[in-house]
Amino acid sequence: MPEPSKDAPSQPFEAMPPEARLDMPVQNLRTPANMEGRGRTPATSPSSIVLRRLSVIGSALALTAYGAWRTHMVMDEAGVSALGVIMLVLFIALFMWIALAFTSSVAGFCSLVAHGGLGLGIRRTGPLPELTRRTALLLPTYNEPPHRVIAGLRAIYSSLEETGQLDSFDLFILSDTTNPDVWVKEEAAFLALREQVGGHGRIFYRRRHNNVERKAGNVGEWVRRFGGAYDHMVTLDADSVMSGQTLVRMADAMERNPGVGLIQTLPVIVGGTTLFARLQQFAGRVYGPIIAYGIAWWHGAEGNYWGHNAIIRTRAFASQAGLPHVPGKPPFGGHILSHDFVEAALMRRGGWAIHMIPALDGSYEESPPSLTDVAIRDRRWCQGNLQHVKVLPTKGLHWVSRMHMVVGIGAYVTSPLWLVFLLTGILISLQAHFQRPEYFGDTKLLYPHWPHVDPVQAKYVFIGTMVVLLAPKLLAYIALLLDPQMRRGAGGPIRAALSVLVETLIGGLIAPIAMLIQTSGVISILSGHDSGWNTQRRDDGGIPFMEVARQYARFTLFGLVLGAGAWVVSPSLFFWMTPVLLGLVFSIPLVAFTSSRSVGLGFRRSGLLLVPEETEEPDVLLKLEQAEAQDQTPTLPDDALRALRADPVLCQAHLAMLPAERHAGDPINADQLVGLVKLEEASTLSEAERRLSVKEKAAVLGSRKGVALILRLPES
Repeated sequence: MPEPSKDAPSQPFEAMPPEARLDMPVQNLRTPANMEGRGRTPATSPSSIVLRRLSVIGSALALTAYGAWRTHMVMDEAGVSALGVIMLVLFIALFMWIALAFTSSVAGFCSLVAHGGLGLGIRRTGPLPELTRRTALLLPTYNEPPHRVIAGLRAIYSSLEETGQLDSFDLFILSDTTNPDVWVKEEAAFLALREQVGGHGRIFYRRRHNNVERKAGNVGEWVRRFGGAYDHMVTLDADSVMSGQTLVRMADAMERNPGVGLIQTLPVIVGGTTLFARLQQFAGRVYGPIIAYGIAWWHGAEGNYWGHNAIIRTRAFASQAGLPHVPGKPPFGGHILSHDFVEAALMRRGGWAIHMIPALDGSYEESPPSLTDVAIRDRRWCQGNLQHVKVLPTKGLHWVSRMHMVVGIGAYVTSPLWLVFLLTGILISLQAHFQRPEYFGDTKLLYPHWPHVDPVQAKYVFIGTMVVLLAPKLLAYIALLLDPQMRRGAGGPIRAALSVLVETLIGGLIAPIAMLIQTSGVISILSGHDSGWNTQRRDDGGIPFMEVARQYARFTLFGLVLGAGAWVVSPSLFFWMTPVLLGLVFSIPLVAFTSSRSVGLGFRRSGLLLVPEETEEPDVLLKLEQAEAQDQTPTLPDDALRALRADPVLCQAHLAMLPAERHAGDPINADQLVGLVKLEEASTLSEAERRLSVKEKAAVLGSRKGVALILRLPES
């Protein structure tokens, strides 16, 4: 085996720029933040923000009060029962949730048709502004397919190059990858990207060898080491793509508004191939703007952060967003999982404005391909959002920031509440079926009191609830009809209407399954189980049918038991619950059907569930497709040990990117010690591959001594 240095380039290899350290103190949640001279109300806050919030929140409260009164009228007038009180309390909590979504959507519809959703001097079209400050694009990755990650970066780089302002941007791949084979592929893909686009000195790569605190720790480590050289940073996900024009306009807005700490775009879901992904893609593209315009309208300068596709003022982030560990053990204690909400809240606490700009297009992401993949991701998000219970008492938070966290918690707590509401309704029907009614009670009356549930009032409550629940979709469809480009992109008014109907019907069948998944997640977290850190799958979503049957059999069984119980109580109750029961009983074929790529592409060929990004594909997405099709990464063995032996230049770069060797007194890496012993005792490379565990393999690849031992081993 030749030594790697023989074919290595003569100039020294630099994977990262010189360090520019920036202090990022850990915040104290028990004391107010240092405002650093900034006022409580940002200069970019709309002058009518108080009226906006009163109209949205006040209308939601009024709707909830009216719905509660109507529900009370439905209940038996003979007296108050425990189950009746529980039913009413649950109805108020759940109706408030959908009422706020409704009033916010109405505001969003008005803002959308009035061509709002911008602000901060941002324009969607026209000449690009000239930038004077530097911006870093940060792409954290964790065991993701390197080919897709690099293709996205290449598309962004090419799009930035066309703006003529590439010199204002540097790109960083921040790896937390633990799979050693993926790690070495990342390095090979990084080197190939640099060579392809001439990105030396502008495209950088760093892998953390101790990936503490997950994504928040990954970004925080970059801020502390390199943040001092950049005025702004754009956070990306592994599946993020943003156009160069969008990035330039965002950076210009930060330069012209020194009090703004963060600008969040509205990422559009693209690239869906399975039916489930296409449903998510259509819903996000058609209904998403109504919701986003609404919350941007009444959130004002107290917006939220979704963790990616946003630009952040680096020094504002460093001074305010150093996350502490919350007391206790996981799942509620430890480092903060859903860091983005908390980082935005802490920055706003420090006086920085947080804005969402939903009208600025050119920001894209992908959707998980199946309900199973969403459930895996949702389990982690559920834990992170419930953990915010311990962050809510933080001193000095703006009340809207607290509301973001309450809404995030409610997104998961409402699922078990819906389930309890459903079961309570069955129990009330069961009680009425078996309990003997009291016609006179303790008071002597001339006429008996007939206990009853008013069917007319019940019908009105049901119709009203459905109107509030489905109105945002109707408003989104009307907005689509009023936008010629959107109308054409969705296949025309008739196909768009059919798509809304298909999405509503299939989404309604999936909803009870998702309710049980989230309920089981909440119960698991409350019982003390940590979510871990799982890699998100981004392929076509194909899952063997027997695996689907194994995972969803319990939902089918629950649906059968629930249906049998409803039938025993009352056939009318059974038919009333049919929409819920159908989704549960047929959960196995439903999940298999929606996870199918062929079914999803069949809907696309029929012109259903179309989005404008498919019919008129944006330039940056065309660049992404081209980059994926023209992968120029050298073909190497899948095994990391053999890949380093096969490519001397890659091996030399790998060695150059390794951290400094351990010194006496440094923490001991047990996996590395055991792995080195196994390498020394192995007589061949094949034997070493068999004996090393995944963690030991990654550990020895992080040691120069380990790489040297690998290079010296004979093949057989």
